[in-house]
Amino acid sequence: MSEPAFANADALTRIAEALERISPPPAAMPDWSAEAYVWHVAPDRLEPVRRVARVDLALLRGIDRARDTLLENTRRFAQGLPANNALLWGARGMGKSSLVKAAHAAVNAGATPPRLILVEIQREDIPSIGRLMQLLRRAEDRRFILFCDDLSFDHDDAHYKSLKAVLDGGVEGRPENVIFYATSNRRHLMPRDMIENERASAINPSEATEEKVSLSDRFGLWLGFHPCSQDEFLEMVRGYRDALGIEIDDDALRAEAIEWRQTRGAVSGRVAWQFITDLAGRKGVRLRG
Repeated sequence: MSEPAFANADALTRIAEALERISPPPAAMPDWSAEAYVWHVAPDRLEPVRRVARVDLALLRGIDRARDTLLENTRRFAQGLPANNALLWGARGMGKSSLVKAAHAAVNAGATPPRLILVEIQREDIPSIGRLMQLLRRAEDRRFILFCDDLSFDHDDAHYKSLKAVLDGGVEGRPENVIFYATSNRRHLMPRDMIENERASAINPSEATEEKVSLSDRFGLWLGFHPCSQDEFLEMVRGYRDALGIEIDDDALRAEAIEWRQTRGAVSGRVAWQFITDLAGRKGVRLRG
């Protein structure tokens, strides 16, 4: 072999070694003793969550159809039966993320070790989702809900391509022991003006937006959450009061709740819980996690 050939081979070796040094080390396999984990990058690791912040499934009011549908989908998945990735989209504060965590807890109730493990990934860490999937794939005796809260993509954001490949595309596809649940305020995960601008400026409008909106098609289950009425808001408040054992009569509760929501300028499950938190504090009642 000539001297230039040796030099080229040596250079390629050094480049390969440098790439190996800067690539993130594989994440260590947890002992899976916790029922929930949060995925962190740099370095890759799964941080156990010993106490998940959530409310009981029975306390989620005004979203009965979405509750029953997601719970059934989650139970089927826990039993090893076919189940769909789920996108919970719609109005803010109507219990999308609360429903995911509550359904996870309901399916796990009384099971030791937990039947399902909840793994949360942040939107900004979506490019690392392939590495996370490889780690979860290796835990063949466990089943996982991979959860991303408030998922959306802005202009010139290419992170959605990483998610598309993992959810439905690629040679390996999604591991059989992993299901993906996401919440978003946007039905197609993209800003409406972004979709409309591309339609207006493209030679073929349908093809111009297909790449962007096709991500939401990877979710077999779409659950819509819509703004609630004042009556539904008051039903939520009464449900929280009864569950927590707060002593206050209906007339006073209604008057205080309406005044609270008027100061917020909105009615939602989140506003109802914020009111109950304030009321419980004033009444000396501790909230149960």
